[in-house]
Amino acid sequence: MTDRPSDTPLVGRRLGVDVGTVRVGVALSDPNGVLATPLATLSRDQRAGADLERLAELVAEHEVVEVVVGLPRTLAGRHGPAAAAAQSYAAALAELIAPVPVRLTDERLSTVAATRSLREGGVRGRRQRAVVDQAAAVQILQSWLDAARARGRRSQR
Repeated sequence: MTDRPSDTPLVGRRLGVDVGTVRVGVALSDPNGVLATPLATLSRDQRAGADLERLAELVAEHEVVEVVVGLPRTLAGRHGPAAAAAQSYAAALAELIAPVPVRLTDERLSTVAATRSLREGGVRGRRQRAVVDQAAAVQILQSWLDAARARGRRSQR
């Protein structure tokens, strides 16, 4: 697993994952890897792993070529307990969906940005909690897609 844009071809759907202790937000890209959209919010099942199984089903169902998991580093860029948990989650998912690659990417402030965006859009309270994880997954995946496209343009020069 890496935290830099991959060399995987730009064609194909990507899945973005925001791992929380209670919920897992999921976003999906279009086949050309341009736009991330919300897909689902899964209940985190740390005992039985039903959320991981559902992610594996989504990977197969949408013919995903790459999964991007948010890595919650501290503002100082360090890895804390949340980052370790995300790395463990990504490793467990990678085992389930091999050979589809699982990447880690810095997701500092993605949930904060998602919450702010939802609030500005008039989504508050219980409705906001229901979709904030999806919105954070969209932020994570969209940042990844943008970086991958920028990298592709640089390599074409």
